[in-house]
Amino acid sequence: MSERRRFKQTKTLEVRLAEEASRLRDKAALVPPGAAREELLRKARQAETGSHMSEWLRSPGLQPPKQF
Repeated sequence: MSERRRFKQTKTLEVRLAEEASRLRDKAALVPPGAAREELLRKARQAETGSHMSEWLRSPGLQPPKQF
């Protein structure tokens, strides 16, 4: 069994997702209106949502659910 290659990320997940969203929006601007453009915009929205969710989950104000 071979060893898994590992490397340290230099940017946070939030930054990488925001950059991906920006890249997808730029690419969508070059594509004519249609299904391909809508797909790129959908992926950009998903990346932005993921970035915001990750920020929210990492926020210090997040509290665990209360046990009853």
